[in-house]
Amino acid sequence: MDPVCARAVTWTFFRMFKDGLIFQGDRMVNWDCHLQTAVADDEIEHKSVDGHFWHLRYPVIDPSSDEPTHVIVATTRPETMLGDTAVAVHPSPRQVLEERLEQAQERLSEANDKTREDCQSEVQRLEKRIIEVLPHLEKLAEMAKTGRNLLLPIQDREIPLIADTWAKPELGSGCVKITPAHDPNDYEVWQRHKDRVAAINLLNPDGTFNANAGPCQGLDRFDARKQVVATFEKLGLLDHIEDRKIEVGHSDRSKTPVEPFLSLQWFVHMADVEGGVVCGRGLDHEFKTPGLAQAAIDAATGWESPTGKGVSFHPDPERYKNTYVNWLAEKRDWCISRQLWWGHRIPIWSIELDSAPKLGEAISQLLAAHPDVLCARIQFQDGSSKIVSLESEMPETGGRLLVCLQDPAEHEKIAKGLEAIGFEQDPDVLDTWFSSALWPHSTLGWPEPSSAVVDEGQRSLAAQGTEQAPLDYYFPGSCLVTGRDIITLWVARMVIMGLYNLGDMPFTDVFLHANILDGKGERMSKSKGNGIDPVDIIERYGTDAMRYVLCEMQTGTQDIRLPVQAISPFTGDTIDLATAKHGQNIFTYLCPESGKEFDVLGTIEGVPAAKLVSDRFDVGRNFCNKLWNAARFALLNLEGYEFDPSRADRLQTEDRWILSRMTSACEDVHAQLSTYNPAAAIGIAREFFWGDLCDWYLEAIKPRLKEGGDDAGTAQQVLATCLDQVLRLLHPFVPFITEELWGSLREIAPQRGIDSPIEDSELLCLAKWPNPDSKWQDSQLENSFHLSQELIRTLRDIRARHNVPPRQPLEVRIKTSGETARSYLDLENLILHLGALSSLSVGPDQERTIDSAASVTVDSEIFVPGVIDLEKEKERLSGQMGKTEKRLEGSKKKLLNENFVNRAAPEVVERERSLVNDLEKELVSIQTNLDALNSSSS
Repeated sequence: MDPVCARAVTWTFFRMFKDGLIFQGDRMVNWDCHLQTAVADDEIEHKSVDGHFWHLRYPVIDPSSDEPTHVIVATTRPETMLGDTAVAVHPSPRQVLEERLEQAQERLSEANDKTREDCQSEVQRLEKRIIEVLPHLEKLAEMAKTGRNLLLPIQDREIPLIADTWAKPELGSGCVKITPAHDPNDYEVWQRHKDRVAAINLLNPDGTFNANAGPCQGLDRFDARKQVVATFEKLGLLDHIEDRKIEVGHSDRSKTPVEPFLSLQWFVHMADVEGGVVCGRGLDHEFKTPGLAQAAIDAATGWESPTGKGVSFHPDPERYKNTYVNWLAEKRDWCISRQLWWGHRIPIWSIELDSAPKLGEAISQLLAAHPDVLCARIQFQDGSSKIVSLESEMPETGGRLLVCLQDPAEHEKIAKGLEAIGFEQDPDVLDTWFSSALWPHSTLGWPEPSSAVVDEGQRSLAAQGTEQAPLDYYFPGSCLVTGRDIITLWVARMVIMGLYNLGDMPFTDVFLHANILDGKGERMSKSKGNGIDPVDIIERYGTDAMRYVLCEMQTGTQDIRLPVQAISPFTGDTIDLATAKHGQNIFTYLCPESGKEFDVLGTIEGVPAAKLVSDRFDVGRNFCNKLWNAARFALLNLEGYEFDPSRADRLQTEDRWILSRMTSACEDVHAQLSTYNPAAAIGIAREFFWGDLCDWYLEAIKPRLKEGGDDAGTAQQVLATCLDQVLRLLHPFVPFITEELWGSLREIAPQRGIDSPIEDSELLCLAKWPNPDSKWQDSQLENSFHLSQELIRTLRDIRARHNVPPRQPLEVRIKTSGETARSYLDLENLILHLGALSSLSVGPDQERTIDSAASVTVDSEIFVPGVIDLEKEKERLSGQMGKTEKRLEGSKKKLLNENFVNRAAPEVVERERSLVNDLEKELVSIQTNLDALNSSSS
């Protein structure tokens, strides 16, 4: 509502009004009887409720002997029958029923065992309907074509029986009541039959019935329903009542059922218009589009704006592009007026043409005095309109004169003149989404940043010296972060307004985040008292902990449950709100220990307030603690650090491996962030830091650091470089702790890098994003190192299984050959150190001794002599064999399934065949080991 945004709103409204894109008309809208305002389709929440179908009998007027005496119609809202103006039957019921039967028979022929019974039932139902119901419908269709009428009960008003395709011969009685003023589908029927069908409005804005409702005048809509049903029953015209689950639209704001309502409202024309729409008028980016909706559709389907930009959605681009495009493709006019007390008031003043003398002369004077900020249109009774110019002749009757003002600064002065001759300002306000749609450019001072009003102390929105104005610098933007539920409400409309006002996209990427729910699965909301204040989370867990958890939870658009706990103001304990008992209202709860009441909103006088938190953020706090401790430990190993680029020629195997892993991690994090997947990005960075750097590399270089010398210096240089890069990777997620660690790293290791220094920055937030040289990448070495890591993990499992102390030296023999054997031998020293081994023997001739623990992989057999309990080992190998046999059976079944082999991608099928081969080899190895154990014990 600030002056900058208010000006943008009125300028946009003025421009659209002048272009004929904004108009006023009687249309069907969703009406909130509680708030007494129109509600957009996208602000309707559809709920499944227990309801009824009331089957009502309407008498036929003067039926002949071969004609039915009544027509039966079904409705979920019987009170609306008071406004019925027709009953419809399909003009060709036989054709429709035969088509439906043919389709049902086709589905039956293709049905599987699961769906065959339902398909058979549908075929039988339609066959029976053709025999029993079709003759009746054909007779009614014939009567409709000859102009027959029915008597509307209660109202005792004649209404026509009409032929229209909206009636469904395959459903119910095959006839449908038509209430144009209270049903959107009936409204469309009215548009097709205006010569015989009228529209009668029954509702007052507050949900009570008006004089058109006859005996129900003054009753609430639900009380009227009861009276109508009772009257039909009394008249013997209530055929039967059918219990049903029905979908009822509820207002998102008031949570009450909405009513379709014929009302005078303001709309934005979304469909294509004759001559097209000029977007970005007067700018370098000006272009013409068939219509507003089409321009926004094109922006997501391959078309590029004059600056080469389009819009895409992440994650799942196709799914959400379809949501966006399908909604826009309907090209429904956008109802922008609301009957509320808050919002931007519509800048329109109006007067009836015949209500003021010399109206044309007065308007001509105003147009001459204010040609740029005033636009006048005559709206005729048939809904058409035309612009008024100085040369226009003003008709004396037959419509209304509408005057729109462009600049809020001019409103007061011009409005006084208008009101002096009888004009009145429109009482409605604009839909919130109209002003919200302008947000990407209205907040930057559009339409004229140099004259935008800002508060004292705020920076001007005009250009400053050589600096661009914020509008030129920040528009268009790059990424919008929002929720999937407002793609149509907000995203599509921002695209429309950006294109219309500036001829360009407001953003190119739309990142759709998940919705956060509470422990009960309900959306967090202030009005429900289940929303968590970020400040409370920060105070308890820390800012970085909160950021970390929110990023980690963002694994797509699947809604996320975040259990909510209150901190008891009496005991300090946390209380789970999902199971806590309420106090005097939904915002108060009872402390289980003290029994006292506390308030989660802090608005009830005399009731102590409780802060809301979630123990889900413990994960973030734990991560930050581990990051701090692990990084500080790594920094301790940099004592005496000196940078020497010549050490790049003296890198050892583990150095080259960690540099390769670092390069891969940087590339992978960048790739995940590029596709807006922060959870995967932070997972990769975390795994590199904890797994690769701390668990493996730091352990691998301990002997070198202990011995000192140049070899230790090389290890320190690699460690400092990896710390530099990983802190940069983690900084967007946990900025405060990484900034602190960055300062410590710079103090200990002022220069980092391998063969040349990495560009430094005093502050990490200003440092360049990591971009390591691809020459350090070595996938073959990573594969070899991975084999060694798996070996070390296997040996640790063997130690744990056989209660062997972690540092007790072990003898290890590996039966393998080829590339695998070479990989183990190349990393022999590393394996000896990390595995705490006394010796390592590798080759195809290695044999297992009776007392050897064994582990089998696809191409290796690992033996550890001297640790085995023979019976336990046989039991373990038998269990491993059972699991392997089960996996093998599952893979073979897949390959025997023709659907899998024919429909799956070739590489997937080949991968499954390769797995079968590997599992068969593994079974042979396990059986060999079992045979050896059995023979030794016999």
